[in-house]
Amino acid sequence: MSKPDTIIESWIANADNWIATIDNTEIESRKLSTNKAIVETVLSYPLNTILDIGCGEGWLTRELRKNGKQSYGVDAVPALIENAIVKEGDFYKVCSYNELSEGIELMAPCFDSIVINFALIDKEDTDGLIKSLHHYLTKDGLVFIQTLHPAAVTDNYISGWKEGSWNGMKRDFTKPYQWYFRTLGDWIELFSAAGLKVVAVKEPIHPDTKKPLSIIFILQNINPL
Repeated sequence: MSKPDTIIESWIANADNWIATIDNTEIESRKLSTNKAIVETVLSYPLNTILDIGCGEGWLTRELRKNGKQSYGVDAVPALIENAIVKEGDFYKVCSYNELSEGIELMAPCFDSIVINFALIDKEDTDGLIKSLHHYLTKDGLVFIQTLHPAAVTDNYISGWKEGSWNGMKRDFTKPYQWYFRTLGDWIELFSAAGLKVVAVKEPIHPDTKKPLSIIFILQNINPL
């Protein structure tokens, strides 16, 4: 089985656990800083239509809609999308990263912005997705990506596959998978190749340890029409 298939298989197997985890705010880093950080970052820009890629059970899409944004979510795991629809309504669609890379029809022809919150795990699928984002963006549209801070990996600081686990989760998650780590330089190189300009970077920190919990890239579409 390929690494992307293994990742999706794990998320399908753990969908119910993930829904319960998010519903009950059980991830400490999200509760402390990262959830608030991505919401406040997106809301600090004058945007109207937002596509949440890898939306899971839709918490971020819902939060943005509560703040008056026309937000829509897509995810490859049917159970997560079904749960999002039950919670709020038909603002969600089952869609894989490969389908997005190939140009699938979405809820709107284009969006002011795209947000991807802790949802870039594979290598090739991520490469293809990032390079296709401009097809879904208005001219000068923005992309917000929150992901693991590169400084969190203190050994072997080289882009490559890392062993993953569900350690620290309160529920009985199964089927851990490998995930692809990128150095800061390799993230910037990927964005440049995709026609995305870095306009700002934010680094949410742990309120006690003062160590970074994540990194948020704010990118602008500079692809010609």
